[in-house]
Amino acid sequence: MVMALSTSGVLGAWFERGWNTYAHGRPVCSALQWEFMAKSQVPAARNTLAILTLLSSIDVPISASRIRSELDLPRSTTYHLLNELVEAGFVVHIPEQQAYGLGLAAYSMASAYTTQQPLVRLASKHMKKIASFMGGSGHLSRLSGSEIVYLQEYRAEGAPSLITEKGVRLSALSTASGRVMLAQLPEVEAGAVFAASGQGGRLRDFRERLAQVRLRGWDEEVEEVSKGQASVAVALQDHLQRPAAALAVTFPFGSADDARKDKCLNMLSNAAKSLGERMYGRVG
Repeated sequence: MVMALSTSGVLGAWFERGWNTYAHGRPVCSALQWEFMAKSQVPAARNTLAILTLLSSIDVPISASRIRSELDLPRSTTYHLLNELVEAGFVVHIPEQQAYGLGLAAYSMASAYTTQQPLVRLASKHMKKIASFMGGSGHLSRLSGSEIVYLQEYRAEGAPSLITEKGVRLSALSTASGRVMLAQLPEVEAGAVFAASGQGGRLRDFRERLAQVRLRGWDEEVEEVSKGQASVAVALQDHLQRPAAALAVTFPFGSADDARKDKCLNMLSNAAKSLGERMYGRVG
């Protein structure tokens, strides 16, 4: 089965930054990738990356001859590298179509990038500071279908234990973190999440709420997840302006006045912008 590569991963960031424009029918590499390829003294590694990059930029599997043509590779090199990639699971061969597409291993590596160390480590300093400022718990999460998955919790000293610990899944529609990420998706994708969630309500009301969230750039919840607790959240966007994660802080309801909450939102927004630049090379 051909898998669609996650745009939030390390391969996704490399792939989608590069072969996203064409000139005379040929993909144009980014300056960063041209520099890498020019300096590379390992042609096999360079050509392997080029093949994966090309496959990620096209919506359907393509033939080996097209890969050779697009990348100007020798026939023997093309088939040798494709065979190795198929064996490793990064590429899948579809014999009946005589075509190649991305395999499960490429998808898994890309997905793992966000859910493992880099984003969690980079977010740690920001979220601990914000959690301490609000006397509550900071949260880093990502979308997973119609749910969100909490990647990390950053609890201030004295803050109560919440259900939103690392690895916990909750409905995206019922959390500020989920809604703020859904608001960054195309309307048709957000609508599909609404339909898959099985929650009640009208799609029209759901879309109106997401429009409000999108306009102000953040969302909040009051006792929707934990009794006596309120949360505010902002989205972290990747280089394609899609939601890569959400940054949120949960604090005792009624403990923060408007000025303090505004300061908190400013801190969250600045953190999202900084992380976006570090992770994806763009302003989030």
